[in-house]
Amino acid sequence: MSLISLSISELQAQFRSKAVSPVEALEALEARIQAVDGEIAGYLNRDYAAALKAAQNADVNLPLGGVPIAIKDLINVKGESCTCASKILQGYRAPYDATVITRLKAAGAIPFGRTNMDEFAMGSSTENSAFAITRNPWDTDRIPGGSSGGSAAVVAADEAFASLGSDTGGSIRQPAALCGCVGLKPSYGRVSRFGLVAFASSLDQIGPFSKTVRDSALILNAISGHDPMDSTCLNEPVPDFTAKLGRDLKGVRLGMPKEYFVSGTDPQVDQAVRAAIKQYESLGAEIVEISLPHTQHAVAVYYIIATAEASANLARFDGVRYGHRTAEASNILEHYGRTREEGFGPEVKRRIILGTYVLSSGYYDAYYLRAQKVRTLIRQDFARAFEKVDAIICPTSPEAAFKVGDRSEDPLRMYLADIFTIAVNLAGICGISLPCGFAQVEGKPLPVGLQLIGKPFAEAELLQIAHAYEQSTNWHKARPVIG
Repeated sequence: MSLISLSISELQAQFRSKAVSPVEALEALEARIQAVDGEIAGYLNRDYAAALKAAQNADVNLPLGGVPIAIKDLINVKGESCTCASKILQGYRAPYDATVITRLKAAGAIPFGRTNMDEFAMGSSTENSAFAITRNPWDTDRIPGGSSGGSAAVVAADEAFASLGSDTGGSIRQPAALCGCVGLKPSYGRVSRFGLVAFASSLDQIGPFSKTVRDSALILNAISGHDPMDSTCLNEPVPDFTAKLGRDLKGVRLGMPKEYFVSGTDPQVDQAVRAAIKQYESLGAEIVEISLPHTQHAVAVYYIIATAEASANLARFDGVRYGHRTAEASNILEHYGRTREEGFGPEVKRRIILGTYVLSSGYYDAYYLRAQKVRTLIRQDFARAFEKVDAIICPTSPEAAFKVGDRSEDPLRMYLADIFTIAVNLAGICGISLPCGFAQVEGKPLPVGLQLIGKPFAEAELLQIAHAYEQSTNWHKARPVIG
C-alpha cells in the first residue's frame, strides 16, 4: 500500500518505527495533491511551508503526532484564510485558532490545507462555492455531496489522511456517503464550536472525515471536551473513543425505522443497506423495527430553523469591520445593500430571505415557533426509540452522487438530498456514515453510505457498532482510480 493511502493508525505505526518521517508523509501528500487536485478541486489553498516546518518539529509520540489534517474553510486557523468559500470573506485571514485547531495541535496534528465547501455551508453538493466546484473522485462528472464536499473528496482521493468538516443538516455524513469514506457527526455540545463560522448555531457541529472508523475515534479523542469559550459545549466526560473498538455485538439492538426505508430511495442503495443489516445480524446484533413518526416534517422544520438562524448569524457580514466592502455606495443603507449583494451568492441570499421572512412580524408564530415545537416532537421520537434500541440503522443518502448541474435550478429537490440526515441535527444526537457498497450508474461504481445514529453522547458505543461492521467487510478499502 502506498504511503498516501495509509490510515492514521497505520501512518503512526510507520512514524513510531521510524520507517517514515512526518516530513516524508507531508511530501508524499503534497505530491499527490499536485497530481490530482486539478481534477478534484478539493482544496482552496494550503500553506506547505508552514506545514513542513511543523512536520520537521513533530513529536510522533503524541496521539496524532505528525499527522496532516485538512480543514474545512469555515474553521479558523490563525494566519490562514477563512473565506467560507464566499466572496464576502475573500482575503480575510483568521486572527486566532478555533478550539478544535488548538486541540489538534496539542495532540500533535498538523492542520494542512483549506478545503472547498458550499458557501457558508449552505448546500448539499459543493456547487455553491464562489471559487470552484469540487468533483467526486469516483466520477468527476458528479458532485461529492455537501456542504463539506472538499473535506470528503480529499480523503477519498488520498489527498488527505483525514479532515475536519461541519455538519448542520448532514454536511459531514452525506458527502462521506457519496465519496466512500467515514464521516462522524458528534452529539451537539460534544465538540466546541468556538472558531467555527456559524451557519445555524443550534444545529452546527464539527466532526472528522477519515479512512477508517478507528481514525475518526482518534480525532474525536483529540477535539472533544468542555470549552468555556463556547457556552453550548457541555461539560460531559470524554471517554477514550477507541476503548470499545473490537468488542463483539452480542446483545446490541439496532432499530430499523420504517420511515427511512421508503419507495423514493434508489433500489441499489436500498439493496446495499439491507445487505449491511443482514451482515449485522450475522455479527450477533438484533434488528428491531421502530417508528420515528414525525420524520416527514423534518425537512420543513429544518429549513425554517436553519434559515432563521442563518439570517441572524450572517447579519454581521456588512462590510464595516471585515470582509468585502462595496465601492459603489453613497450612503450607509446603500453600503449594506450593495456589499451583501456583491458578496453573497444566490443560495446564501435565498436562505437569508427565507430566514428573515419566517422571523418577521406576523409570521414568527406561524413558522418559527411552530417549527421549534415540531423539533421537540422529533427529539422525543428518538428518545422513545432509544428506550428499545442501542442505535438506529438506515441509509445516509437516498441515492448515489448525482451529476454536476443536475439540481442547480431546483433548490427544493436539492434540499431533499439530506432527508435522512437532517433529523439527527434537530435532535442534537450523534450519527456516522460508513461505506457499505456501490451502486453501478452509467457503468461506474458510486459509493453507498450506511448511517448509524446513536444516543446523545454515546459516540463510543456508536463507533464500536460501526467498527464491527467495517472490519467484517472490505468496502472501506476501496479507492477511486484517479491521477
